[in-house]
Amino acid sequence: MRCCRAFVLVVLFGWCTPAFADEPPALAKARALYNAGSYDAAIQAAGTLRGDHQFGDAATLVIARAHLERYRVQAELNDLAAARDALTAIRRGALSSRDQLDLLIGLGQTLYFGNQFGAGAQLFATALAGASLLPSRDRELLLDWWATAVDRAAQTRPAEQRTALFVEIATRMEQELAIEPGSAVANYWLVAAARGRGDVDRAWDAAVAAWVSAALAPETSKTLRADLDRLVNEALIPERARTRPAREDPAVALRVEWERIKEAWK
Repeated sequence: MRCCRAFVLVVLFGWCTPAFADEPPALAKARALYNAGSYDAAIQAAGTLRGDHQFGDAATLVIARAHLERYRVQAELNDLAAARDALTAIRRGALSSRDQLDLLIGLGQTLYFGNQFGAGAQLFATALAGASLLPSRDRELLLDWWATAVDRAAQTRPAEQRTALFVEIATRMEQELAIEPGSAVANYWLVAAARGRGDVDRAWDAAVAAWVSAALAPETSKTLRADLDRLVNEALIPERARTRPAREDPAVALRVEWERIKEAWK
């Protein structure tokens, strides 16, 4: 059982230029090209510094991340192998604190793309411990990577082992919502985790709460509500309907109820 999900994970964790003001122009250019989505050009620009003792490791990190982005888009195994080779060649101690965090994230993504979901989740969890270095958008992306990796790991486990993983997701998301009630990632995954452990009534309540809470973060409300609507209609309503008395069509009643909630909380 997989969660219906419209979020598309992206590798793009942007670099903040002021934090790297002393870097050589070639590295600053490579970072800017990466942030702009020009991955081939970023690889070429960073490649000119790969042998540099001071900045070569940071340049190699740009190369690795660009290969990961190319793999995400094109699914070319050569890019995944190139990213792995680049990441394992990096000297962690030669990186800034922010780049060390991005190294962990890149290693986790490489494991995830290699279908090592549990191992990837572990590295994402380690990176989350230092996520205060990230802008809020990038921290949300990292949280989403972690939850998705745990969810994917759960799909590979026997049914009796899955519940604990979904409880882990739910616990983390409840903690996140206590800090930021409008978090799109935490609101979505709280619903998905409740559904994953088979508590469709709890998932329904969380979905209604998430729909209302979406207004707290206008910049993500549209995407969150679209994802919630898909999850509710494609998964929660059919599954919840099976627990209702059969004397009438419970799915119809649940859809009417959901539409009324959406109308009341536009």
